[in-house]
Amino acid sequence: MSLQTHLSQLTRKHEALEREIQEAIHKPAEDDLRIAELKRRKLHLKDEINRLQASADTVH
Repeated sequence: MSLQTHLSQLTRKHEALEREIQEAIHKPAEDDLRIAELKRRKLHLKDEINRLQASADTVH
């Protein structure tokens, strides 16, 4: 898998998590721990995207 393909997949996952977080926030019965876990996963994806982009920038 190319780096660009991998970055695209991570970006899509990141965007999907953002939508899921927004939906969960607007549900009054939603568990705060679940929202925190979703945010943690989103941050992890963002860190991975940034790391890959930085490594790609140093290669070019």
